[in-house]
Amino acid sequence: MKKSTITAVVAAIGLLFSGAAMANTMSKAEFKAAKEKIEAEYKSAKADCDRLAANANDICEAEVKGRENVALAELRAAYQPSLKASYEVRIAKAEADYSVANEKCDDLAGNTKDVCVKKAKAELTAAKADAKAHMKAADAKKNASEKSAKARGEANKEINDAHQDAAVDKRDADYAVAIEKCDTLAGNAKDVCVNNAKVRYGKS
Repeated sequence: MKKSTITAVVAAIGLLFSGAAMANTMSKAEFKAAKEKIEAEYKSAKADCDRLAANANDICEAEVKGRENVALAELRAAYQPSLKASYEVRIAKAEADYSVANEKCDDLAGNTKDVCVKKAKAELTAAKADAKAHMKAADAKKNASEKSAKARGEANKEINDAHQDAAVDKRDADYAVAIEKCDTLAGNAKDVCVNNAKVRYGKS
């Protein structure tokens, strides 16, 4: 199966998944039926992946498994909406993207592969940090709307703190990528690269 075919399989399953999770309200029976449909489509898509070999198979399986996990998270969020459910959708998407990106790194070698893996992890860290900050901010705003002006001020502080924590997590992940790139160098050039990375990301 060529890459275009893999993409077509994933796109088709994605359309079904997104459609299953669009309902604003649903009964328990409807939830169960939608869940079973998602799982059935995953098995069908995985069977197509099984026709592939080596890393192409791994990438395909990561794609369809990620789509399934996202669809199930979206379905749960539609069935029982909450800040936590929305957060879990964001996390599912981040982990799905990471799984595919990480598998694609296996097609590389040496430092290029190492940088690819670190970059994939950095993007996962950034997405998770943003998801966490978004949930904290939404929760703080919700609580603030029900309380006094003083409480709203405290909520704004919580929101700022959440965004600062996310920025730190993302900066640390980007620093790890920058340091990995320095490994392609040697001697003074490597030292300069490492020192520049430390200065850029506040590690000096």
